[in-house]
Amino acid sequence: MELYAKALSFAIPFFLLLIIIEEFAARKMKKQVNRGMDTISSLSSGMTNTLKNLMGLSIAIVSYAWLVDKVALFDIKSTFLVYVLAFIGIDFVGYWSHRFDHKVNAFWNRHIVHHSSEEFNLSCALRQSISAIIGIYFFLYIPMAFLGIPAEVVAIIAPIHLFAQFWYHTRLIDKMGFLEHIIVTPSHHRVHHAINDIYLDKNLGQIFIFWDKIFGTFQEELEEEPPVYGVKKPVNTWNPLIINYVHFWALIQDAWRTKSWWDKLRIWFMPTGWRPSDVAERYPWAYWKNAFDQVKYDSKPSRQLLVWSWVQMIVAFGMVFHVLISFVNFQYLEVMLYAVFMMVSIFAYTSLMDKSKIAIPAEALRLTMGFGLFYWTGGWFGLDVLVPGAGYAVLAFLLLSSLMTFWLIQKESRQSVKEVPAQSFAAGT
Repeated sequence: MELYAKALSFAIPFFLLLIIIEEFAARKMKKQVNRGMDTISSLSSGMTNTLKNLMGLSIAIVSYAWLVDKVALFDIKSTFLVYVLAFIGIDFVGYWSHRFDHKVNAFWNRHIVHHSSEEFNLSCALRQSISAIIGIYFFLYIPMAFLGIPAEVVAIIAPIHLFAQFWYHTRLIDKMGFLEHIIVTPSHHRVHHAINDIYLDKNLGQIFIFWDKIFGTFQEELEEEPPVYGVKKPVNTWNPLIINYVHFWALIQDAWRTKSWWDKLRIWFMPTGWRPSDVAERYPWAYWKNAFDQVKYDSKPSRQLLVWSWVQMIVAFGMVFHVLISFVNFQYLEVMLYAVFMMVSIFAYTSLMDKSKIAIPAEALRLTMGFGLFYWTGGWFGLDVLVPGAGYAVLAFLLLSSLMTFWLIQKESRQSVKEVPAQSFAAGT
């Protein structure tokens, strides 16, 4: 975990730099690829995923190290070829785990947050899950384990493979010639993030596109069919913690409401979007039947709310970065408490972005936790050593944040939140 924290402390500033470059390039090309609230939501989602990982909230039913120790047929050394094989093997696993996440009702909840943005840009790549806590795809690693690819090689290659999936989340790069036949390109991944019927559940590869061509899930981006981004059943919130569980909550409701015990059991493992017939009839879902009818979610923030949301996100990022660079010096309890505090913080300010009144009690909880942590750590988790008076600055910010939240909720409540017109929706599954 210390290696993971160190790797992220280098990778995240690099990602942010690329996001800024993309925005400047888009403006020069007279294109809009970012919307303020959407970008803040994406960056906040990335922070929640980082915090989840730092807390160690990932359970492997069967670890790869155990698997390779039990079933390896060969004892091979860590040569360059082994690293290449590990990369290809991890990509094969990535293709099939990605495909299962798209195709199985319960598993879609592990992945919906990544598709929830109605934009397509580098920041949306950071929308990563906090609900995928249990590693359920260990069986996909069996071929690699049979070959005897060492666990330490996989541990090195896995984060490289993950970070290599960042760059192609952009609209600014057109098709890339012969590379279109080998690797996943921005054009391929624009298809993957689209809700157009012809593009749904296509181009599931993570680095190599040939898996899709082999297993029948490839679709080229068509000039006559521009991609429309998001999810068919829109999440209509900027709050990444809510997005992570919105589909799971919908499944719980359907399982509870259906009269069929068989449907209560099978709903979790049916194809994504499947619903019991009796529930679908009584409680139809609103979704985009025609992608081109999409009306993007917009909470219509005032200038003050937009600016304050950026301030909140920047402060939150600074705190998460503090956890990353100080991780080696923290006790596990400190990491847990700091991370929970940050989760509450992100929930509070993204709820405010939605103009939801739940932001007020969330902010009150955040303030209470902040004072408690200040007292418990005698400052702010050792930050006072680096920045004298940092603990008092944090408390001052939390007090200001509480006042701003109360004021903005009162102010914004006088404006109506933009609602998606009912006539643009289709009811059904």
